[in-house]
Formats: sequence, structure tokens, C-alpha cells
Amino acid sequence: PCLVSRIVHKQYHDPLDLVWRGAARRMGVEVVRTTSSYASYDGRGTLSLSDAQNMDADDCLAQMILHEFCHALVQGPQSFGWVDWGLDNETDRDVEREQACLRLQAALLDPYGLRQVLAPTTDFRTFYDELDADPFVEQSEKDRTSIIFARAAWSRQNQRPFRGEIESALERTAGILELVTEDPAASALRPPSLLHSLRPRSELHPSGQPRSAAPGAATCGNCAWLDESRCGKTGACGLHPTEPACRLHEAPFDCLGCGACCREAYDTVEVAPDEPAARLHLPLLVKRAGGYDMKREGTRCHCLQGGSALAAPRPAISGGSEADDAAEKLPPQSVPGPEPFTCSIYETRPQTCRDFSILSEHCLSARRRVGLSL
Repeated sequence: PCLVSRIVHKQYHDPLDLVWRGAARRMGVEVVRTTSSYASYDGRGTLSLSDAQNMDADDCLAQMILHEFCHALVQGPQSFGWVDWGLDNETDRDVEREQACLRLQAALLDPYGLRQVLAPTTDFRTFYDELDADPFVEQSEKDRTSIIFARAAWSRQNQRPFRGEIESALERTAGILELVTEDPAASALRPPSLLHSLRPRSELHPSGQPRSAAPGAATCGNCAWLDESRCGKTGACGLHPTEPACRLHEAPFDCLGCGACCREAYDTVEVAPDEPAARLHLPLLVKRAGGYDMKREGTRCHCLQGGSALAAPRPAISGGSEADDAAEKLPPQSVPGPEPFTCSIYETRPQTCRDFSILSEHCLSARRRVGLSL
């Protein structure tokens, strides 16, 4: 036979690879393929991922990029300046942060029916597979820290540089895979394909949010954020109290188990010079132009008592640069502890605090920032 040589002018690119490489680039990270490591981030904007020949058979570039950005969301924006997002891959120092990453990954994938299609293939896969239908549900007290980290990470997806990019990439991924699996040939793939793990997208609640994955009696009527006419989380009006809940459902809570507004959610409490708090608690105040601020101990108001502190993320590999000090941008978090959150001057607290009511928009914002709400 006659052999004809030709010059290749164009190269084929996998559509999902393009979707996720593009999302990574818009978030400030360039993805390169390598034979020297499975996954590593250099702290300077380059994410190196294994080439196709050395990847697990049930892995893909899209999943690996998503997984790495889940790490970045858990660690916070400052982790873009840390090797491997600041994580210690040699010891169990960061096990709870790895678990938070997997909780977040499951929560991001669920609404698109992709929870198994883009599941992680690391040594933590068993943990991922054993997560509840709602990955933020606390099955035992040992889950609490990773859930706090994961919920706080969830709120960061709406902040720069993540804003809209992961959601957009997931929407495009689901759209591509839904088209592929419509072809009868997809059902005949052998060996069994991950495409068979694609599930229908989550049913939507009237508010537009996905339905709650938690089975049982969760309804709009027993959600902490529903008042007589409006949902404080989604802004939806006229929801029937018996309507099955959306994924943002939250059981009623009180301030004693929260304390978010008095700790790392906000960084100041202003006190006017003519307030009783200014006259009665001058030693607790810091002078500023036009009035005072309440003193703070780290990220907490000096008057806040209770709770247990969680350490801020720190890079496992020190680069000896200013990036190592960037952890201060993501403050330590607290969780409810044996001692409830209380205010030592509650009866004479500043007007700023009095104006901050439970279940208000600011209350919800504070709880999201510290990982207590979605």
C-alpha cells in the first residue's frame, strides 16, 4: 500500500479540558501537564497535573482542576501564594482541611448530577463516598471542624478570584455530558464508563435553589430564615410553610451558639462619643476620629466570651517571603464550645450592636463568613 505522510496543522482538544483550563486561567492559574508529579501547585500561579498516561483510569483533568480549586477555597485567597495551597501532604496536620475540600467538592457537584462523575480519586475517596447526601450534615462531633471550614469555603466562591468561574464551569460541564449521554452509544460503553454515573440535575425549589438533599421534615416553615412573607436567604416571597426545603435550609438557632457578628465576620464595632458605652466602658475603647472603636483581641471583640478557637491556615512550606504572612488575611475561626458566646457588657452594649438583629441580612452575612451558614 502507498503511505501518504501529511502535516498536522491543528490539534484536537478535549472540550472539558478547555472549559476547566479556561476557568483556571481566569482565576489566575495556568495548568500544565507533567510526568514528574500527580498534582502540585508552585505558589506562583502554575498548577502542574499529571499527563493522561499517568492518571487513574477514573480521573480526568476537569476533576483534578476542580479538586485543586476546592483546596484553594478552603485555604482562602492567600493560598495562591503558597506551595500546594499551604497544605502539608506529608503528615496528618491538615486532614480536616482535606476533608473540608471533599465536602465542598461534593456540595458543588451535587446540583449538576456530577457528584460521582467528577469524584476525587485520592486516598480520601472512602471519606468522600461515605459523606451524607448533604455533605454539610454533622454525623458526629468530630465532623464539626471540617464542616465549619467547608461552609466558609462555600461562601468564598462568590468572592474574587473565584466569583462565578466554578459555577460557570460546572454548568458547561453538565451541559456537555448531558448531550453525550443522550446518545445510545454511551450506554453501550465497555468497560463501564463514568458517564453512567451522571445523574439528573437537582430539582429546583420555587426560590430557584436546589432542593435540600437531607431527607425528613425540612420545610420552609421550619427554616430559621423564613419570616411571615419572605425568605431571608433567597429573597423569595409567598413560599408555603409546608414546601419541602431548599439546600439553604437551616434549623432555628440563637446567639449563644453563634457569636459570628462579634468575631471574625467583622473587624470593628463603632461607638459614638455620646453613647452610654463610651461613658461606662472607656477602658474597653480605642480612640478614633469622631468617636471610638471597641478593643479587639485578635479577630474577636474584647467583650466576647465563649467558643473554641480554630487556628488560621499556615503554609506547610515556608518561602521566606511576604506570602508567608498572608495568613492574617484569613483570620482564625471559632466554633461553639462548652462555654456559650456571651457579651460581658450586653446590657450597656453600643448602638451598633443593638442595631444588629438576629436573622437580619447582616446576621446571615456574618454566619456565612464564619462557616455557620451556606
